[in-house]
Amino acid sequence: MPGGEGSGKDKQAYFAKLTALLNEYNQILICGADNVGSSHMQSIRKALRGRAVLLMGKNTMIRKVLREYVEKNPALETLLPAVRGNVGFVFVKNDLNGVRSELLKNRVGAPAKAGGLAPSDVIVPAGPTGMEPTQTSFLQALNISSKINKGQVEIINDVHLIKAGDRVGNSEAALLAKLNIKPFSYGLQVLTVYDNGNMYDPSVLELTDADLLAKFRTGVNNIAAIGLQIGYPTVASLPHSVINGYKNILAVSVATDYTFPGSEQIKAFIANPNAFAGQGPAPAKDAPAPAKKEEAKKKEEPKEEEDDDMGFGLFD
Repeated sequence: MPGGEGSGKDKQAYFAKLTALLNEYNQILICGADNVGSSHMQSIRKALRGRAVLLMGKNTMIRKVLREYVEKNPALETLLPAVRGNVGFVFVKNDLNGVRSELLKNRVGAPAKAGGLAPSDVIVPAGPTGMEPTQTSFLQALNISSKINKGQVEIINDVHLIKAGDRVGNSEAALLAKLNIKPFSYGLQVLTVYDNGNMYDPSVLELTDADLLAKFRTGVNNIAAIGLQIGYPTVASLPHSVINGYKNILAVSVATDYTFPGSEQIKAFIANPNAFAGQGPAPAKDAPAPAKKEEAKKKEEPKEEEDDDMGFGLFD
C-alpha cells in the first residue's frame, strides 16, 4: 500500500536523523512539551537555530533507536528511563545554560482551561474589574468580596483563586476569562540534562563560578578541620598544623630560657613593655614635608584716622 510505504520511509528517515544527532552531539536537554502548540514549537525551533537542534517524536521510536545505539555507546542507556510522557530532545554543543535560558524566554501566556491542572498558583489582584454591577452575584458565588465603585465591580482584596496542582473549575476559568487574565505560561520545560553519560537536574545549570568556589572552599575547610581533629595531615590541614606548631614552640620559648630568633622580640616586650610604648610606625621616606603653620594671629589692620575737628564743634 502507498500509505504504508510512505510511513515506513518516514520512520527510516526519523531513525537516521536521530542516529546522526546522537553521533554528533553528546549533550541533550530532555524537555517536557505539554500544552505547546505547533506554531509555538516552530518559533522555538527558529530561536534555537544555529545553537541547538530540537527533535520531537514518538517515545516508542526514540526508545527503539536508543536500544540499538546503546551497543555503540553504552552511556546512552541512562537516557531510556527519561523517555516517557510528552517529551522531546534538544541537542546542544557546550552551551547548555544558554540554550536553557533561551527556552525559558520562549514561553507564551495561556488562559486557564476548565478541567486542566494548574501549573502555578493563581492570584486575582484587588482593584477594578471592568465588570458591570449586575455581575456581582458571579463573584459572590466564588466567595470573593467586592463593591460597586464608579459604575463597575471592584474586588476589595487579593484573592488566591487556584492553587498549583489543583484542577481548574468552570467558575474559575469563566472568571479569569471575564477579567482577561492569562495566568499560565507554557513552553518547553527542561526536565533532565544528559551530559556525556551523566544525568542531572537542570537546577545544576544555575550554579555560577562563585557558587562552585564557595562549595569547594567549604569542602576544603571541612577536610582541614577533620585532619586537625584526628591528627591526620592533609594538604588542606598542613598550613594550620605548621602555624599551630610554631605557636607551641613560641609558648615554650616564652616560658623557659630557650630563645630563638622568632621569640627574641616577644621576650623583650614581656621583659620591658615600656620600651615599646613610644614606638610608632616609621614615617614614609617619600612623605612630603609638613606644611608651615599659619601665623596664630594676623597682623591687625591700621585703624582709620579720625577726622580732626580742630577743636571746633559742628555748628561753631
